[in-house]
Order: sequence, then C-alpha cells, then structure tokens
Amino acid sequence: MRVIGLMSGTSYDAIDAAAADLTIDGDRLLLSPLGLITRGYDEELRTALGAALPPAATTLADICRLDTRIGQAFAAAAAEADRELCDRRAELVASHGQTVYHWVEDGQVHGTLQIGQPAWIAEATGLPVVADFRPRDIAAGGQGAPLVSIVDRMWLRGRPGAPAALNLGGIANITAPDGTAFDTGPANALIDAAVRELTRERLTYDVDGGMAARGRVDEGLLAVLLGEPYYARPAPKTTGKELFHLPYLRAALTGYKPYESLAPEDVVATLTRLTARTVADAVRAVGASEVIASGGGTRNPTLMAFLRAELGAGSSGGKVPVRTSDELGLPSAAKEAYAFAVLGFLTAHGLPGTVPESTGARHASVLGSITPGRSGVRVPAPEGGGPVRLVVDGQSQ
Repeated sequence: MRVIGLMSGTSYDAIDAAAADLTIDGDRLLLSPLGLITRGYDEELRTALGAALPPAATTLADICRLDTRIGQAFAAAAAEADRELCDRRAELVASHGQTVYHWVEDGQVHGTLQIGQPAWIAEATGLPVVADFRPRDIAAGGQGAPLVSIVDRMWLRGRPGAPAALNLGGIANITAPDGTAFDTGPANALIDAAVRELTRERLTYDVDGGMAARGRVDEGLLAVLLGEPYYARPAPKTTGKELFHLPYLRAALTGYKPYESLAPEDVVATLTRLTARTVADAVRAVGASEVIASGGGTRNPTLMAFLRAELGAGSSGGKVPVRTSDELGLPSAAKEAYAFAVLGFLTAHGLPGTVPESTGARHASVLGSITPGRSGVRVPAPEGGGPVRLVVDGQSQ
C-alpha cells in the first residue's frame, strides 16, 4: 500500500509529507521511502495559530477558522506529495494534524485536540484519510503519546545492545529499550520562544545553533529551570506547550535575576543545555546503550554537541553514542511523518497502533477516524497478529 504521512509538530513551522510503500511480509513490515516534501505555513496562518495556542485565550470562531485553514494546508501538501512523490498512485493519507491542546492534570491525560479538518484532504486527493489518532489511546487510559513508540520498537527490534529512539521536536520524546515511552521535556520549544522574544521576531529559531554557540551557560539559571517538577515525574508522562511556553520562560527569567542583565546568547545557550541535560538524564535513567535521534533538533549542531557531551559517560562508565536516524535509513527530518504513514497503514488493516507499556493504556488500540475518499473506504482484512519488525528499504535485516 502506498501511503502519505502528514505531520506538523509542536513547533508548528511546517507540514511534512512523506510517502512510502508499505508491505507486510510475515512478521515484518517493509517500508520503502519515496521521499519527503516540506511546506511551511504561510505567515498569516502561522501567526493566527500562534495567537490561539496556550496560554493565550481564543474563541470557537478562531478554532473553526484554524481547523479549516490548516486542513486546507494539509490538503495542499498531500496533493503535492501524491503528484510529486507517488505519481498519483497513493492509496491512503495518514494525517496527524496540528496539536493545539493536550489536557493533562496531575499526570493524567484527559483529552487532546489536533486540528486540520481531514475532509479537505479527502476532497483534494480523492483518497481515504486516517486522522485523529491520539484520542482512542487516551480513552483507553493512555497518554495518547508518544505514538511513534510502536514504530520505534518495531524498527529497533533486534539491534544490538539497548538502543533508545529520541525525537527532538518542540518537545523531546524517547522510546526506551524496554518499550517505555515518554516526553522528556522541551527540545526546541523554549529555545524557539526565547529566540523570537530576544530578537524581537527577527529570528524564529536558533539558526545552526549560532546564538547558543556564542553564549555561555548560566549555571544559576539552569538550576532554576531544572527545578521544574515535570522532570521528576515517573513515566509514562507527556507534556507540551501548555506548560513550556513563553510566559513560563519569562517567569523563570524574571524570578532568577533582572531580565535585562542576561545576554540573549547566554539565555539561548542555557536553554539548549537544559534540553541536552534533561534528555541525557532520561537516557541514563532507562539504561540505553545508544541513542538514535531524529527531528528538527538534530539540525542544531550546538544542541547535538551538548547532548553528546552530557552522554559522555553512561551508568557503566562508558560513552553513550548519539546517532541520527539517517544512519539507519530513515531521514531524521521525515521520521515522524513516516511513522504516521505506518500508523495509518496499521489502522487501514485493522491492526493496533499502540503498545500499552509505552502509553500507559489498559490495552492496545486501533487508532484514528477514517474519512472516506471518492470511492469510499475499502478496508483490507487484518493481517493476523500484525508485524513485529519494521525493515526500511536498504537497511540490513
């Protein structure tokens, strides 16, 4: 089955559309990558989305408009991917949508909201669309995230040692060697917020980690930031920009020392070290022997250098190497979009897309809701117990 996976993360900077041929072969799921296109939100839409995200107040009218306009943007990306990557032969679209709220209280997730109306995608492509993946896991008592954990587990199965998969998006999440999966805390969320604030919107992110590289880590500020209670909570746990947002950062900075006394580069360097430290703490806690990283944060050389420095000595006294998913055949920029292509494929075949020990759910669930294409929905028969290994075309088996 030829599937297009659509993803926009918590940084809400662009829509990734990755296409893949997926085939079940016994206990293996074979993935042949067909390519990736990335399309940024137009500035007006990005600004409107940012203005509606927590902790800002918004209205139902705003959410309706955003649901429609983001759905149209996803539809355009899907149609382009079908045309440019699939020779118009895609059979299914799997759309994560855009997360705008993740409702967490006392460590329990009660609900989540991803917008980007899938009807626009079905109308533009004529294809059935699987969307709204997360709520079913939450209804089963899970965190609804990180959903990529099932893909990570299949993909890294049989790899020597105890590998952990890491995604560095707006929020960082990890899939541990034992299958436990959780958000470690912010990856780019606070860094991006600081850069936009401190450059007065001249920059929206730390290009090539340049600001952090020029700065000095303020150990006092780092200690204040590390006092956030979320980091000490046990897994499974999830978080988002409902917690790690600009007002959170402003409060931390103001509470530490006069805002104006902190050099912008030092603030960004400290936040970059915060991400590296909290990720490394999580890696050590789960006993990983190596880290396979993906996501936008892998393109920040200062963050990656900080992370490698933090993991210079593991619990056994040896180094914990950090690699990118590119080395294993999955482009780091496209991994999450490919993961949702896999999740959509599993749903279309009536197969579960969650692992209870990863999300904390009572049981595994078939995920998502299906919007029919022009020819309705033809759901293949379930493939037995489903695949347990993911093999990427070109990766050693």
